[in-house]
Amino acid sequence: MASFAAAFVNPCNFIGGVSFNPEKDIRDLSGKTILITGGNTGLGKETILQLAKHNPKKIFLGARTESKATEAIESIKSSISQDVDISFIPLDLTSTESIKKGAESFNAQSERLDILILNAGVMSLPPGETDLGHEIQLGTNHTGHFLLTKLVLPKLLETAKEPDSDVRVVTLASVGHNLAPNFNTMLDQQKLKNVNTNARYGASKAANILFAAELARRYPSLTSVSVHPGIILTGLYDSIGQRTPLSSLGFKPLQLFGSSVAQGAYNSLWAAVGAEKSALVNGSYYVPVGNCKRDNKYATSEDMGKRLWDWTEDELKKANL
Repeated sequence: MASFAAAFVNPCNFIGGVSFNPEKDIRDLSGKTILITGGNTGLGKETILQLAKHNPKKIFLGARTESKATEAIESIKSSISQDVDISFIPLDLTSTESIKKGAESFNAQSERLDILILNAGVMSLPPGETDLGHEIQLGTNHTGHFLLTKLVLPKLLETAKEPDSDVRVVTLASVGHNLAPNFNTMLDQQKLKNVNTNARYGASKAANILFAAELARRYPSLTSVSVHPGIILTGLYDSIGQRTPLSSLGFKPLQLFGSSVAQGAYNSLWAAVGAEKSALVNGSYYVPVGNCKRDNKYATSEDMGKRLWDWTEDELKKANL
């Protein structure tokens, strides 16, 4: 908890970013196919709204509930002047069967994938698990996205073979990675389920950073980075501050650093379509906006990255995935 709060108190964490305005700093996206998870609300919906303004070929919106996704698509289309092709992909990241069907639906509809934004996530949930038996936050935020990426990876790699390609995978992480328990606990699901919900969330966010870095190492033709969106002024963080009177007191100052949902989408938009490819350090972790944290231990540890990747692959193999 102390290291989490320190990430905001230290002024150095807010030095070195770039100026970014999605209206004018996102280049023309003609011909680009984009897939984003959790696109029906919050940061995901805002991200799609901004992308839709810049002429992409097609956007696929991954979400659990079709009615909510349809409502979001209609809202986005009514908010912009240009016509844009946005399609719903059913996707429940706690269900391997749903992920498989979602990936199959995407692969059947698209011959390419230029930008994959792994945006969906859960936070501070009560004890629970996915159908793989993984702790619910790690299983949703990490394992679910790992499996989805694995299943659409051929599309990413084929697109990356094209001349002057610029294929990117952006994983939404969080400064909450500072709440993670030790690495061995992260890989032991029984131990992980026994730590508090904030530590379990931290484990999932540390895993996001590790995954993005390892993806870049294994597939250097792709640009893969992780991003922290900032502290967004929604109810997402409420449960952390409500655990105890002490934690509530400790989290009140963090509200001073809060951002709107629109601002919260800036860092992922910058990484996905705003920054020049040459400006991105492949495998790195960025805080808003475009501030590369080169010394992040999860982004730089090849050992932890490899061990998490191999562990996740083994877990999927047990389920014949």
